[in-house]
This record gives sequence, C-alpha cells and structure tokens, in this order.
Amino acid sequence: MARSVNKVILIGNLGRDAETKFTPSGVAKTTFSLATQRRWKDQQTGDWKEETDWHNIIVWRQENVANYLLKGKQVYVEGRLSTRSYDDKDGNKRWITEVVAEEVILLGGARSTEPADESSQQPVSMPRSAQRAPAAAPPRREPDASQGVTEDDVPF
Repeated sequence: MARSVNKVILIGNLGRDAETKFTPSGVAKTTFSLATQRRWKDQQTGDWKEETDWHNIIVWRQENVANYLLKGKQVYVEGRLSTRSYDDKDGNKRWITEVVAEEVILLGGARSTEPADESSQQPVSMPRSAQRAPAAAPPRREPDASQGVTEDDVPF
C-alpha cells in the first residue's frame, strides 16, 4: 500500500489580527495570514536578498484563539495543505491553497523596541482539535547494542 503525507510546518509572523466567524451550524472558523521570510546571497552581486511568502491559515473549532493571534506575533503552525476552488464575482473559477492548522503555538511578541512583559515570555499553545483521535504509541523495542541508537533518538 502506498503512503502519502500532507504536512506543513511554518514559523512566521501574523500579517493581521485573526478573525473568527461561525458556520450556519455554529462551528468556529478562525482565519489569519502568516508571513514567512527567506534570505539568500545573490551569487552574481554578493548582495543578500530577502523574499516574503504569505500563507492563509484556517483553524477550526477554536473560537477563543483569535484573542491571542494579533498582528505581528510570531507563531508556530502545524497542519495540512488544502486546495479548493470558487467562482469570483465575474464568474471566473479561482483556486486557493490554505493551511488547515492542527496546532498553533505562540512563540513571542511582535517585533518592537518595547520591553516585553513577563506574561508574554511564556509560549501559549492551542490544543489540537478535540475531534482528532490520539495516535497509538509504537511498540517499545529493546535498543540494538551494536548501534547505540534507540527510537527515542529519532526526532520524528
């Protein structure tokens, strides 16, 4: 059987305050944009260049998380890619790719010159969706003495 993986991990800064809306059935949908940056050295000029990518993030069933997701805050987002289509006001078909977040963790405050208070020093975590079943723990194996590496040493 073939395996597939759809996993996204991002660390970036919020481009706007998060916004929560509710579906007609009362399910909370929080959305925000996240900026990630990459730097590289131009091989021809030797100058450093920077590029910013913007990501649309969706968080389901977490109505209180928007209170913490404010413009400029640095966050860790873990989730999956989702692509969907819609028809715009002129009847043209448009495609959008979004990250459906399963975990969001506040990492720090906005980039500013103001000193941070003690409450902003601790990361705040949004729990994974309650609808998600916990993963079964893999069976514990005895370490192979000749290698000296156990499953606990593998970071994933």
